[in-house]
Amino acid sequence: MELNKLTRDWLLDLHHTKRLTLEGNILKVIQAAEGDEEFKKYLSDALEKDKENRRKRLEITKQVQERNRELSASGEEIKRINDELKEALEEAEEAKHEALQAKDEALNDLDLMQKRSQFELIGTIVRVALFIVLGVGIVTTIMYAIAMWTGKDTQIIGSTWSNMFGILLTNAFSIIGTIMGVKYASEKPKSE
Repeated sequence: MELNKLTRDWLLDLHHTKRLTLEGNILKVIQAAEGDEEFKKYLSDALEKDKENRRKRLEITKQVQERNRELSASGEEIKRINDELKEALEEAEEAKHEALQAKDEALNDLDLMQKRSQFELIGTIVRVALFIVLGVGIVTTIMYAIAMWTGKDTQIIGSTWSNMFGILLTNAFSIIGTIMGVKYASEKPKSE
């Protein structure tokens, strides 16, 4: 296909003034008129420039595709690492939960052992106090009974006997009250 003189001149002027040439498949169908060496050179230069531009675009396309493959591989690696981090975080949370449960169980066991020890101590103190109260009461009663059988004056021993029982009962209740107060003071409040 040959171009008319006006189009040919316009293309050459565009090339000289603005450094613009035709590109693409249109260059394959345009022919220069016989003897028009200037337009022939224009078409030849345009074809070379077009081939060079296509080669550069192809190279850029390959670089972009390679970069996309690398980014895709990096994205998959990042996803794999994120998944591993999520699993590790879940395992750590589970281990933390188990450790807190173990701590709570240990504290409950310790509290139970302390309460049992306190209960046993209180039971021992109450038994000893009762044995003392009963022992003194029995001894005083036996002495009062002997004094009555022997015919001795029982006025002093009778008042001593009644005072002794009053003191023993008061002390027994005092000991039990003190033990209960200590137990109450050593218990943790329910809000904890």
